[in-house]
Amino acid sequence: MLKESFLEYLRLERNYSEKTVISYEADLNQFEAYLKGVDENLDFIAADADLLRGWVMQLMERKYTETSVNRKLSSLRTFYRYLLRKGAVKADPMQKVVGPKKKKPLPVFVKDADMNRLLDETDFGNSFEGVRDRLILEMFYVTGIRLSELIGLRDADVDLSAGTIKVTGKRNKQRLIPFGEELKEDLLAYLDARNAYYSGLCNSFFIRKEGKPLYSHLIYVLVKKYLSKVVTLKKRSPHVLRHSFATSMLNHNAELEAVKELLGHESLTTTEVYTHTTFEELKKIYEQAHPRA
Repeated sequence: MLKESFLEYLRLERNYSEKTVISYEADLNQFEAYLKGVDENLDFIAADADLLRGWVMQLMERKYTETSVNRKLSSLRTFYRYLLRKGAVKADPMQKVVGPKKKKPLPVFVKDADMNRLLDETDFGNSFEGVRDRLILEMFYVTGIRLSELIGLRDADVDLSAGTIKVTGKRNKQRLIPFGEELKEDLLAYLDARNAYYSGLCNSFFIRKEGKPLYSHLIYVLVKKYLSKVVTLKKRSPHVLRHSFATSMLNHNAELEAVKELLGHESLTTTEVYTHTTFEELKKIYEQAHPRA
């Protein structure tokens, strides 16, 4: 009866859709079946935190994903809060139960060789758009700049003599990113092409028609278009190029703290995820190269 009254509560008082109610019912039925498998006399009222943890372990052993397990635990949390309000239980056993942590996917990145093929062998043409598009790809890969930071660049932010770019990141935090001679030459080539293309005042460093600034979707489209020429990754976005910058830096022995500052991360923990990426790449090389791997 407790289960049935709870499901009615979801329908009538919480206005949950029938599909959602059916999902809750399936989760409760599954947990109830687990309880009966442990001891025929067990029910929802008698269940404690240890039994709930045992159920979680069983679900994980049966290869349920972390997301699925946490969704089922969410159903039980709502159910036991309902029982607590009704006075059916004296304590909520879910308060001592923590669901499995969802594994964060490793960042997707483009290998150095593929980026070299893209920047050195791809024909972008001699038009203003071609020069601009190649520079945008190079900027993402060589500086690790964010999409919003690139769009927000002004001419005054690019110091060609000092070899630095001033970017405004999250929460308006500014940082300087150094660059070398190759990017300097490409920046100068872009400015020459821009001046020939548009003679008016430019409010943004990167422009499109009539001196207007670029927008996110346009950059996403061009990055996906050109990355598709050299890789088959599912993700082909500006952020993938930012990941590629960080991974390449660490693969070439850059210090983690330095990469953190270049990326504009608040915490070193955020940057450390790239060390896992570089280790995974190292594992692949080992497995491919060593005869007894």
